[in-house]
Amino acid sequence: MEKQALPASSCSLVLLEETKKNPLLLSNGGGGGYSPGAANGSLVPLAVAGSGSACAGPDKKAGVVTGAGPGYQERETWTRQMDFIMSCVGFAVGLGNVWRFPYLCYKNGGGVFLIPYLLIVFVGGIPIFFLEIALGQFMKAGSINVWNIAPLFKGLGYASMVIVFFCNTYYIMVLAWGFYYLIKSFNATLPWSTCDNEWNTPSCMDGNMTCADLANARSPIIEFWENKVLNISSGLEETGEFNWELILCLMAVWVMVYFCVWKGVKSTGKIVYFTATFPYVVLIILLVRGVTLPGAYDGIMYYIKPDWSKLGEVWIDAGTQIFFSYAIGLGALTALGSYNRFNNDCYKDAFVLALINSGTSFFAGFVVFSILGFMAAEQGVDISQVAESGPGLAFIAYPMAVSLMPVAPLWAALFFFMLLLLGLDSQFVGVEGFVTGILDLFPGNNHHRYKREIAVAICCLLCFIIDLSMVTQGGMYVFQLFDYYSASGMTLLWQAFWECIVVAWVYGADRFMDDIARMIGYRPFPWMKWCWSFITPCVCMGIFLFHLVNYKPLTYNNVYVYPWWGEVIGWCLALSSMLCIPVSLLYKLFRAKGTFKEVSTHQQ
Repeated sequence: MEKQALPASSCSLVLLEETKKNPLLLSNGGGGGYSPGAANGSLVPLAVAGSGSACAGPDKKAGVVTGAGPGYQERETWTRQMDFIMSCVGFAVGLGNVWRFPYLCYKNGGGVFLIPYLLIVFVGGIPIFFLEIALGQFMKAGSINVWNIAPLFKGLGYASMVIVFFCNTYYIMVLAWGFYYLIKSFNATLPWSTCDNEWNTPSCMDGNMTCADLANARSPIIEFWENKVLNISSGLEETGEFNWELILCLMAVWVMVYFCVWKGVKSTGKIVYFTATFPYVVLIILLVRGVTLPGAYDGIMYYIKPDWSKLGEVWIDAGTQIFFSYAIGLGALTALGSYNRFNNDCYKDAFVLALINSGTSFFAGFVVFSILGFMAAEQGVDISQVAESGPGLAFIAYPMAVSLMPVAPLWAALFFFMLLLLGLDSQFVGVEGFVTGILDLFPGNNHHRYKREIAVAICCLLCFIIDLSMVTQGGMYVFQLFDYYSASGMTLLWQAFWECIVVAWVYGADRFMDDIARMIGYRPFPWMKWCWSFITPCVCMGIFLFHLVNYKPLTYNNVYVYPWWGEVIGWCLALSSMLCIPVSLLYKLFRAKGTFKEVSTHQQ
């Protein structure tokens, strides 16, 4: 990896201007990072918690940045800037773009969903996406130490670590299911296309089914999903047996993730060139195939034709989709940005990545709706009756569609291979973000030389152990608890709200704009500052409060209602991240000495 270079004059400029604006930086080690020198009281540029700094003392070699503080460690940078772009694409562009966005369009009036979606992209998605990348790039730190810019609110870093840990834990189950389907696709006859398997019941009916048939029979794909893959029990309270085939698939996927992450950005930045780009090749192939199927035109028209009667209902779904698909609040974007060169134009990167992310969602909609139109034509039903939400769209609707196509195993293998790649890069970049935050807490050269490999192994093993609860007969109920509560819209909105408040009102929006100008050479458009200060926090809190007011208990397939203790576990998962911010704040205030004003300005 290359070492970071920054002229000594730039460091001096940052030191002079920052200490004039905020002399307290001398004691808190944040926001550019300075601490008093040893004997003579002079100022020494210091890496944030030893994790690396954009402004550390240059050594005698040609502009190489080194740290002056104890335990300082030079931070890796991307070999090429395209490595960063592809890693962000791989992380942010994932399964939510391919099935959640199309389903929300399907559910919320087709093209009318794009109106609030695009509006919230510009008032919420891009501003926070840019904020997280810029923070990581300026502070050269992961999701925890980056909040040394406002030490009282370092709980934001811990909150993001909790969220991304939970996300890493349950998200990989989708990959395990996809890997299982991929293996089963290599059969002359797809196992979910017939009713003559050991897991089928007498109610199974294959072939073309009408709505009347569906009322009294079960599709073979639903029976394959529930009876074979999940072997689902009657409820959360009935754990049942392990599914050993799924355990092996889960183990295989975790091994893939480990070897993608264990060497850091040196390996991650190379692997994403394949994992982030090949899904687009598959999407194009599937689109070409999809538009040639009977009924595809009706499906696409259903997708792009707006149903204006639903315009007032779609805003909440549009807002939550932005935060999910842009991977905001997880801390991984901050970690990826921390490996950028100090003068990288992250402002331009944010717009490019936003265009790629939203463009992928829109493009995937054409693929999905061409298939849905085909399914509706084959079954003789309206398009509104063929799709399901959540995993159902990927593991029920699409497998059912490919089973009706010529050369079905080929299309099934292509789809699930794409699904695996889409999820794999999101997963290993999420693990990279978590491990980066952990390692930043333990800087220095006096640790084991293989500390990254060991940290990644411990992280993967711990998540795998928790995942074992999701490969039992009651595993789907556990998965839904994690999905609904731990990394839900509420937790991400809460996190994004406080990120904007801390940067704009505690650290200072104008000062952060100055910091960005020092990095990229010009000030971003004032719209960013207005969003961080007013618009985005209001949007986040408005959607957050609406979620609370309209909260509904979790159910499975709108039939099984979770027991009260299951709801308690779910809320504990949600509050474990949300409470990190106020609890950390109160802890620092009560632990420090002095008046409230002194503590709030001086506390580290």
